[in-house]
Amino acid sequence: MLQYSLRRILAMIPLLLLISFVVFTLALMMPGDPFSGEIDPSNTNPQYIEEMKEKLGYNDPIYVQYGRWISNLVQGDLGKSFIYKKPVAEVIAQRIPNTLFLAITSLIFTYIFAFAMGLFAGRKPYTLGDNLVATYNYLGLAIPSFVAGIVAIYFFSFKLGWFPFSGSVAVGLESGTWNYYLSKIHHVLLPALVLGLMGTASYTQFLRNDIIENSRKDYVRTARAKGTKESKIYNQHILRNSIIPLVTFLGFDIATLIGGAVITETIFTYPGVGQLFLESVERRDYAVMMSITMLLSFLTLFGNLIADLLYGIVDPRIRLD
Repeated sequence: MLQYSLRRILAMIPLLLLISFVVFTLALMMPGDPFSGEIDPSNTNPQYIEEMKEKLGYNDPIYVQYGRWISNLVQGDLGKSFIYKKPVAEVIAQRIPNTLFLAITSLIFTYIFAFAMGLFAGRKPYTLGDNLVATYNYLGLAIPSFVAGIVAIYFFSFKLGWFPFSGSVAVGLESGTWNYYLSKIHHVLLPALVLGLMGTASYTQFLRNDIIENSRKDYVRTARAKGTKESKIYNQHILRNSIIPLVTFLGFDIATLIGGAVITETIFTYPGVGQLFLESVERRDYAVMMSITMLLSFLTLFGNLIADLLYGIVDPRIRLD
């Protein structure tokens, strides 16, 4: 497994280089002024802007600019944000804790609801309860996350007042206090519920179908013939094999949750990496945009590796050579 992991990690390098070139090229092709955050917007003198472009190397050939950027990237220098006037690494580091908190919380909600509904629907297929779960799955797959977020804000924030509709913590609380952490949890619950419940449908359907399929296998018939309790059959035989696909999905969730939080964080004005990425695109903050894109690309590749490793761990029949 160690050799397999090392080979996969080494294989990521040329792929990341290719992704970096595509990301860099697309960033340069975007319309707009890349200096809008660095140059005084009131100064529209074309000569002044051209002088700044020449000074900062934006008139160099694309391969020269790319070589300079990738060299700095390898050394850990992500550049400087045009908007925030800070190093990009510092700007992203300030947002990552909020996004990770949102992603982990939503993942917990996803797996709790998926296991509960998937196990129920799988044990009682083609019943009224199974049809209700299927209806929820169809709605979860059909309704866009931004629609669900707007509806959740309208009812649970404006009408009922149960949850705040923006921010990650209440204003005026001292960092590190008990009230501060309670406020963080209170602010993250609603966006995490929206993000988690919208992702529950596919997990529930996979678990339900696997439970039904495994319940028809020969080893289950043998266990029933021996008089094994039905609860033991489901818990120790059927469910153990049915959770394998869900465990492997955990690796993919490393990147998909962060990427999927872009819309959710924007709707709830939640200060995370997703909202930062959308802001960087809108305001042409190319250094931040490219750095976040590379981060998501790396997490996607790393998530694929984790998924393969988890598959080999939960299913001993799989050998990773």
